Amino acid sequence: MTTPTLLAERRGAVLRLTLNRPDKLNAIDVVLLDALTEALERAERDAEVRAIVLAGAGSSFCAGADIGQMIERTPDDWERTVDHYLDPIRAIARMGKPVIARLHGNVFGGGLGLAIACDFRVAAQSARMCAPFVKLALAGCDMSAGYFLPRLIGLGRATDMMMTARVVDATEAQAIGLVSQTVADDQLDAAVDALADKLAAFAPRTTAFTKGAIRRSLDRDMDGEFDYEIFAQVQCLQSADHREGVAAFRERRAPVFRGV
Repeated sequence: MTTPTLLAERRGAVLRLTLNRPDKLNAIDVVLLDALTEALERAERDAEVRAIVLAGAGSSFCAGADIGQMIERTPDDWERTVDHYLDPIRAIARMGKPVIARLHGNVFGGGLGLAIACDFRVAAQSARMCAPFVKLALAGCDMSAGYFLPRLIGLGRATDMMMTARVVDATEAQAIGLVSQTVADDQLDAAVDALADKLAAFAPRTTAFTKGAIRRSLDRDMDGEFDYEIFAQVQCLQSADHREGVAAFRERRAPVFRGV
């Protein structure tokens, strides 16, 4: 029986997707790439899923792209392949649901790319992050690093990581804003689950519009962003979930959001 390269587990409204090539430090091959992209796209369509956790089996989150995939190809084939490896990044960024990266061990290369595309990064003390591409004579901007890393940690720090390929430990990662939270390894699941449950409890429309506004703001001017904020808020103000939120506030109880 073939072991699946991606595991999916539901816990209430939270879906955990686990990269499952622990013998390869969850290095991403085409099979895992396609499975992850398809699972993320299904999760986006599933109204019962309100938050997603991306994790890695074994000793590490993800050591990057599988070196075994780096075979001789034509330039056109390489262009299609490199573009294909961005598909799960696009899926994470475009979906209206929060995605949490559960990080431990090596978070290298493509693994770093997946992590920085997520909305939140919760790291164990064992986590080590690196954009090692230049060591393989590859451009340091691979797997979304050129886009997300400067926006997360600033131009200077991103330049340092991408051009020197140095390893950043979890303590430094939190200090520079690369991760949202750092915890002891044995507290990682509890911290991730608590954050996922908190995010899943919010009204889905609220979360989707908020994430949309944040992502759009990376590439738009102030007036364009303000236009989107007006549109998003008008949609939310008309929702049943908003009315429930107001009622719960007045009644001093926890709201029950139904996604409408």
